[in-house]
Amino acid sequence: MMIDAFKETFPECPEKFLRIQAEETALFAAKNHDYTKGGAMTGNFTRVAAILSQYPDLSMGDPRAVAVVYMLKQLDSILWGISHGIRHRVEGIGERAKDLAVYAKLLQLIEDDMQRGR
Repeated sequence: MMIDAFKETFPECPEKFLRIQAEETALFAAKNHDYTKGGAMTGNFTRVAAILSQYPDLSMGDPRAVAVVYMLKQLDSILWGISHGIRHRVEGIGERAKDLAVYAKLLQLIEDDMQRGR
């Protein structure tokens, strides 16, 4: 098992720490499958960055922009999954669509707060 190999390689690390590391590695592997199957490991970041590069005056300090970036990340995952026939392991298209809907509402709330000077 991976924990045993970790314990052998890193005997000074507590087992609980190694178990957390193993859980994070498993989560990364599953999410990496969902975001990048058939492409580069950081493809999601590259594709979203390519979209954002079209807006050179966009301030990433604007909370509205942050909300849209979160939406783009989900949208990209949906489109990549559809285009590559990915059977998602962590969050499928339905869950990501729900995330998009939540971020869209948060964007509206942020915009409303900004209009009111909050």
